[in-house]
Amino acid sequence: MSYPTRQLYYAGKHQPATSNKIFQTVDPATSKSLGDVQQAAPSDIDSAIASAQEAFPVWSTMSPMERSRILLKAVALLRERNDALATVETHDTGKPFTETSTVDVVTGADVLEYYAALIASGGLDGETTRLRPDAWVYTTKNALGVCAGIGAWNYPIQIALWKSAPCLAAGNCMVYKPSEFTPLHANLLAEVYTEAGVPPGVFNVVHGAGDVGAYLTSHPSIAKVSFTGQVSTGSKVAASAAGGMKYVTMELGGKSPLVILPDCEVENAVDGAMMANFFSTGQVCTNGTRVFVPRSMLPDFEKVLLSKMPNVRSGDVFAPSTNFGPLVSKVHYEKVLAYIRHGIDSDKAKLIHGGADPASPKGANSAGFWVQPTVFTNCTDSMKITREEIFGPVMCILPYDDVEEAVTRANDTPMGLAAGVFTKDVNAAHKVVERLQAGITWVNTWGESPAEMPVGGWKLSGVGVENGRKGLEAWVKNKSTLVEMGGIVGTVFSKL
Repeated sequence: MSYPTRQLYYAGKHQPATSNKIFQTVDPATSKSLGDVQQAAPSDIDSAIASAQEAFPVWSTMSPMERSRILLKAVALLRERNDALATVETHDTGKPFTETSTVDVVTGADVLEYYAALIASGGLDGETTRLRPDAWVYTTKNALGVCAGIGAWNYPIQIALWKSAPCLAAGNCMVYKPSEFTPLHANLLAEVYTEAGVPPGVFNVVHGAGDVGAYLTSHPSIAKVSFTGQVSTGSKVAASAAGGMKYVTMELGGKSPLVILPDCEVENAVDGAMMANFFSTGQVCTNGTRVFVPRSMLPDFEKVLLSKMPNVRSGDVFAPSTNFGPLVSKVHYEKVLAYIRHGIDSDKAKLIHGGADPASPKGANSAGFWVQPTVFTNCTDSMKITREEIFGPVMCILPYDDVEEAVTRANDTPMGLAAGVFTKDVNAAHKVVERLQAGITWVNTWGESPAEMPVGGWKLSGVGVENGRKGLEAWVKNKSTLVEMGGIVGTVFSKL
């Protein structure tokens, strides 16, 4: 499969890059090229930002209802083209079509629909306060201007929509840079917005690697940076943005704890742990890779887990039975295998499933970036595989003796993106969740992030939230106005 060369997209149309540089995007399932992508030069980024600046006065002064109608047309187009867009996502990310067709485009469209409905129903309204009989205060929410969105490679179109939906709904314009590993979706989304009636320049796309992102996010005309990626890169982006006093939203990595309480049914505990580790081949920032299991439950937990591991089915990524794909790129493949080898050779963790041996799924191209779903048990908190984010299908089981101990150990991490509890006792679940240091928490489930739910990390895992009502607040600046109606201007400089 090959795709036409991807150009840049600004001023409402595809534009050739002037850098004379291209890079290729690769199908992770086959390691073969999917097509060429033109890399933006600094002057191209300047042009994209200029087109957004030109569009901002038009888009931001439209009524929320007008913007809502246009964005809802984009929602309809996304849903209509769901399978075609999901096919592109499967080729570009390696994720099974069973996943991209039911999650990636769907959840992105959900968020766009949510914000379109929210602004149409007063989501951008301010507040009015009667201060005293002859004075009152009112607030307004104002668009920020031209914003930068930096996407990640694990959920390309979903993340692009999670960023652009509230951005555009609030009246801003966006220059979006997708990951260089999964760039194919970006121009297609831009075309959808244009077809729906979004004015030229409101949503723009520039392609490239970190240098393109750095130029974009540090540009003096950018009012806000929304970034999704690893902690180390996010720290640099946030520091650069802070120097320019830009607004920021940072959705970064995690090393999330999944705490199984002693009363939990083993079957439910195992199903939850598998969803938290092997969905999307473990390439999910919120994955619960540190699984805390009561020591008394450990033998049964391992037994049931091993009996269910055959249900993790790799193979032809377009086959209806496949639910586990390859890793996204060769560099990431090598990184994950290095962690697995370290777990075996240096951490001396007990390997009970998978490992670093090459995987050759039936019906799939063995040249793809395939790994085995891997499980280590009897892990300790000091091991590298339990402390660092692997971002792959590697589960670390950590036995514990009492719940107090489990909570303390669960919080012993510089990251705080997600956490979860599995139990039959809802009261106990609330008490444990309240003490877990994470911005996203689940009880008896894992991974769902609906449009209505604000999500964001604590500690090094991020700044701000995406989605929900609070997610819209991240894309506006507030103005407060005090109006005096008494007819006399108060002063302390009166004649004595």
